[in-house]
Amino acid sequence: MTRMTRRQFLRASGTGVGVLTVAGLEGCATSTGEINPKAGRRVVVVGGGWGGATAARYVRAADPSIEVVMLEPNKTFVSCPFSNLVLSGVRGLGSLTFGYGGLRDSGVKVRHAAATAIEPDTRRVRIGDGYLVYDRVIVAPGVDFLVEQVEGLAAAQDTVLHAWKAGPQTAELAKQLSAMPDGGAFVLTVPPIAYRCPPGPYERICQVAWYLKTNKPKSKLIVLDANQNIVSKAALFRAAWQAYPNIDYRASNKVVRVDPGAREVTTDFGDKVKYDVINLIPPQRAGAIAVQADLVGADKRWCEVDHVTYESAKHRNAHVIGDSTIGLPVPKSGTMANAMGKICANAVVNLLNGREATPVPPVNTCYSWVSDREVIAVVNAYKIENGKVVQVEQKLTPGQSTVYAQHAEGWAKSIWADVLGNGGVA
Repeated sequence: MTRMTRRQFLRASGTGVGVLTVAGLEGCATSTGEINPKAGRRVVVVGGGWGGATAARYVRAADPSIEVVMLEPNKTFVSCPFSNLVLSGVRGLGSLTFGYGGLRDSGVKVRHAAATAIEPDTRRVRIGDGYLVYDRVIVAPGVDFLVEQVEGLAAAQDTVLHAWKAGPQTAELAKQLSAMPDGGAFVLTVPPIAYRCPPGPYERICQVAWYLKTNKPKSKLIVLDANQNIVSKAALFRAAWQAYPNIDYRASNKVVRVDPGAREVTTDFGDKVKYDVINLIPPQRAGAIAVQADLVGADKRWCEVDHVTYESAKHRNAHVIGDSTIGLPVPKSGTMANAMGKICANAVVNLLNGREATPVPPVNTCYSWVSDREVIAVVNAYKIENGKVVQVEQKLTPGQSTVYAQHAEGWAKSIWADVLGNGGVA
């Protein structure tokens, strides 16, 4: 990739690249030039979510001689898994919010700043007007939203919420649901695959439907799904929905327009659907920094990676993990991002020490809450075959159960501690 001048970069940022701005740079000057010159081997991790935080912690655990700098503009980690329970009032957002103290205790240098550009050719990550030099970079930017694919959405994002990144929008959508009149219509849209957390919208349907049945029994939930069918755990979700006659599920209904003034959305069939509250989840792509760094593939949405090392197919000193990746037969889930973080960390340490990366298959477990106290789940097993990840088995729970809810609670506590260290205590 040709290195961009500052003027070129600023011009690009104003024409749709969507780069992030500096926020709360901790311990760094924002002047031009190199920030904290490299004294030894350094890995920079861009993004402190499920994949990035895991990778940062595990690189340090595998080889403490490697300096690890993690760039994350947010000062707290908010878990997307379990956040649908905030909408139904079963959990509070605070119970899903953690600090990065555990990472700092493990020796990771956490900087609350956003990477504004990655330059794989010079092995630099830009932070404001300065830059960090790296030996390897691990990019875990999550997803961004293709709001331009829904007419009217770009101008209405303050009120038409997706709540697909847990945080303020989650809390606000919960308030909108609570304030909706009994007898009103809550419209939830499901984007075409691929998107973050395949079963997530259907779990959200359950939580909203349970809340309405319990608190606003005259209300209804209209689901406009761009896909031809439920894309994950279909039979289990359909069985769970039998308890919710307030669900009006419409497959193959892609939303193409939203009109907040008229309080209606339009589908690709031309149907107009009125709402009192709208939860519009837009189509998605890899985070903006991956687009800027030329890590996105020909589909202009997702990043192709090596299945063993998670190196970018386009820039071999850059690794991409988590929801931004494609080319693996795996879901975009929290468990998978955590698994990728660990596998990638070990690969990076091996490569920096002149060793071959060991092929390790990922694993996936995904729990979905279908009421306030019952859960369904899926487990996927994979293998590495001819350098590629191949699924070998998928197991679904036979039904929904409070026992699986206990398993889900245990899984969450365990994986949050694994991602963040020390349970993520600030």
